[in-house]
Amino acid sequence: MTTKFLHTRIRVSDLERSIDWYSRTCGFEVLKRNDKSPAGNQIVHLQLPGNAHTLELTYSPDYTVQVPEDLMHTCIGVDDIAEYCAKLEADGFEIWPGDWKEKAAANNFRMAFLTDPDGYELEILEN
Repeated sequence: MTTKFLHTRIRVSDLERSIDWYSRTCGFEVLKRNDKSPAGNQIVHLQLPGNAHTLELTYSPDYTVQVPEDLMHTCIGVDDIAEYCAKLEADGFEIWPGDWKEKAAANNFRMAFLTDPDGYELEILEN
């Protein structure tokens, strides 16, 4: 028997804003969309090209999204973290911790973070 890890679901407060954010920061593309699930939610599966695992964004107008700090995070790998993060910063995104560049230069610390519009953390690691 084969078991596969297929997707991770997060609840979002504004579906279109989240689709835009994940597309602009990470390059996610909409794989499929369901405007009314059996539970009444709007669901969008985002996928990074070349990846099988998807990020499921779920929206329901009657659900209030409150993400506790440090609850969970997703993670992407990039070939050159300095180049990737510099582009994000040039596009107005805040990378943290604030000293990530110094840490990367000083001790090969190839990790940085973004926070999505609902408060979910996105870790960026250098491949």
